Amino acid sequence: MKRVVMCFPEGRHKALTMSYDDGRNADKRLVDIFNRSGIKGTFHINSGLFGMPDRVSEEEVRTLYAGHEVSAHTLTHPTIARCPQELILHEVLEDRKNLERIVGYTVRGMSYPNGSYNRRIKELLPGLGIEYARVVPSSGHFGMPDDWHEWQPTCHHKHELMQQAETFVGLHKTQYLYLMYVWGHSYEFDQDNNWDVIEKFCSYAGGRPEIWYATNMEIVDYTKAFEQLKFSAAMDFVYNPSFLSVWLSVDGQPLEVKGGEQKQL
Repeated sequence: MKRVVMCFPEGRHKALTMSYDDGRNADKRLVDIFNRSGIKGTFHINSGLFGMPDRVSEEEVRTLYAGHEVSAHTLTHPTIARCPQELILHEVLEDRKNLERIVGYTVRGMSYPNGSYNRRIKELLPGLGIEYARVVPSSGHFGMPDDWHEWQPTCHHKHELMQQAETFVGLHKTQYLYLMYVWGHSYEFDQDNNWDVIEKFCSYAGGRPEIWYATNMEIVDYTKAFEQLKFSAAMDFVYNPSFLSVWLSVDGQPLEVKGGEQKQL
């Protein structure tokens, strides 16, 4: 029987994603840095706080974050583990509605405001159309999550970012999938006067052909597309019922299975 494992697009085994909260004006500089480096980010926004000081305006959102992902962060940023269920529903759904009206696509992810969550909230989110949610505690590792609604990042940008990047870039064992996930708040670079930290990181980690640069939602969608593949019992062919191409390693050789395609292995 053939040895078949999941790959990232183009047969890669490493991916990088970035995650930044609150929709502050410093996102403008951060997006420019990402764009110059070919890095993709997910930006979690409180749509109920448009018009507040130091916030990206509603009118700027669609253009500013083009090519990246706009994601939910609740309407007004409450500590939701302390909120009644009715308020949680309102905070998540209204944020989704507002953001979807602005960006023109479904908003299916979020990060927990103030890092606040519990099992009750995690169980609510799938019914609210939220397919992943990022937490604050970092893993320090480069593995794929096994709970999309408690998605741990690798690190905050303040915590040994370049050491983590150097380790990540040096990983070479293709029997594993490696994901580096960095999170933070763009305004922290202004507060700490250290924009050089993210400039250096993006210059070093960006533009590498062996790395897939993806948004949070792209990683979720791609992984789910792999999980939906229909393999024959003898592992001699596979059918892809989704619209996304999925890449496999078959006995060490990369193979693309296009959406709607049945392919011999």
